[in-house]
Amino acid sequence: MAVERRDVDIVIVSTTHDALAEITLAAVCAGKHVLVEKPAARRAAELAPVIAAAKHAQVLVRVGFNHRYHAACRKARELFEAGALGELMYIRGRYGHGGRLGYAQEWRANPEQAGGGELIDQGIHLIDLARWFLGDFVEVQGFAHTYYWDMPVEDNGFMLLKTAQQQVAFLHASWTEWKNLFSFEIFGRVGKIDINGLGGSYGVERLTYYQMLPQMGLPETTVWEFPTADDSWETETAEFLEDIRLQRRPAAGLSDAVAALEIVEKIYRGSGYDHRA
Repeated sequence: MAVERRDVDIVIVSTTHDALAEITLAAVCAGKHVLVEKPAARRAAELAPVIAAAKHAQVLVRVGFNHRYHAACRKARELFEAGALGELMYIRGRYGHGGRLGYAQEWRANPEQAGGGELIDQGIHLIDLARWFLGDFVEVQGFAHTYYWDMPVEDNGFMLLKTAQQQVAFLHASWTEWKNLFSFEIFGRVGKIDINGLGGSYGVERLTYYQMLPQMGLPETTVWEFPTADDSWETETAEFLEDIRLQRRPAAGLSDAVAALEIVEKIYRGSGYDHRA
């Protein structure tokens, strides 16, 4: 196995969800640094032994929340850290596609392999991005339901997440969007960021910044477009190599995966879903 080879220092785990934690654990126990694709596991409990083993082996594990590294999201973070939005109030995010012929027979519709449906698939990206800007959520409300696809997992997930400071993330992930969509809006007291598109079938990646003026009225508007190829995975990987060189804790790590999965699990329980292994 690659994880046992002496000439391998870093392992990338990109499999169906049921194998993510198992392979990551094996790699960590073999002393390898790991980049594991999101969601890193089917449920948070699967990551407990991985966290313990990584600490014992003193290796780094990064979780592939690559949407943080899309050009528009990086620009949004830059504006946020520069204070261009002021104190954040709430976030509104939507992410979805319409599937394809035979979608209900693919592995993502198999609860044993996927651990859930759209909420754990694209929805977990929305959760991670919302946590990236707002921090931890102390209240979780939501609803998962299968509206269209003949499958034992949900095709739509709706979330209302609240921080201790009463900041809210209102998120919707859908496999019945029909026209591929990514929309992520961040609202602050002095400005707003509107991110649309991810390139390809999702449309040109674009960030619009609305700056509130002292007299209010129409805001001052600045638009950035990123029509080039998606470099999020390349940027994410480069940062992980730098993490390893500096022995720096990855910005998107196992604790982020656990927090996101715990939100998913709460919504599944509240929706009466018992479809995960």
